[in-house]
Amino acid sequence: MLRKTEPELLDTLPVDHPDALDFRRDMRRINAVMGNFRWFARVLPGVVHRAESQLELGAGVGELCSYLAERGHPVDGLDLWPAPPGWPPERTWHRADLVNFDGYPRYRVVLGNMIFHQFTDAALARLGEKLRPHARVILACEPLRRRALQPLYRLVARLAGANHVSIHDGHVSIAAGFVGDELPRLLGLKRDEWHWQCQTTLLGAYRMIAVRRSS
Repeated sequence: MLRKTEPELLDTLPVDHPDALDFRRDMRRINAVMGNFRWFARVLPGVVHRAESQLELGAGVGELCSYLAERGHPVDGLDLWPAPPGWPPERTWHRADLVNFDGYPRYRVVLGNMIFHQFTDAALARLGEKLRPHARVILACEPLRRRALQPLYRLVARLAGANHVSIHDGHVSIAAGFVGDELPRLLGLKRDEWHWQCQTTLLGAYRMIAVRRSS
């Protein structure tokens, strides 16, 4: 199954559109079932040095940031959307395009939950050029690209009462997901400069831990 990126319906909706609100409800369920937030909280203590600044790409409504902050990992957010209500004043929220964002030199740890798959191969290469000079750690949780997961996802999503945006975008996301060493390769993380490992789960998650090697 070749990797294919397509526009997602969520990107066409205002932040407060009812379908967008339903989508975020569905994503909370998906993240909970797949254990995505728990995975980040479990991995971070083993790879982050004290006082290293952390940034979430595509932070959405800040739910992962809040989850990690409660567990001792304050994370700033970056997204095209405005800062969510109640965003803590001590944390920075950047409203910008990820590929053209100029603030990456401030951050040594970069997180992405269900965001890297939204970019074409060429855009991931450009994003990698932005991240590599400054980041020491890159963590990603993305969809695993397997054709069999698409009908399974549609069935489970319908049974769970997911809305049409969640069903459409989930199908698109799986087609744009990753297998093997695709994500570190597309980001340009060379083996002699980075130690990385990619793992998958039975529930369809693709997870990457990338740490820069000591010079």
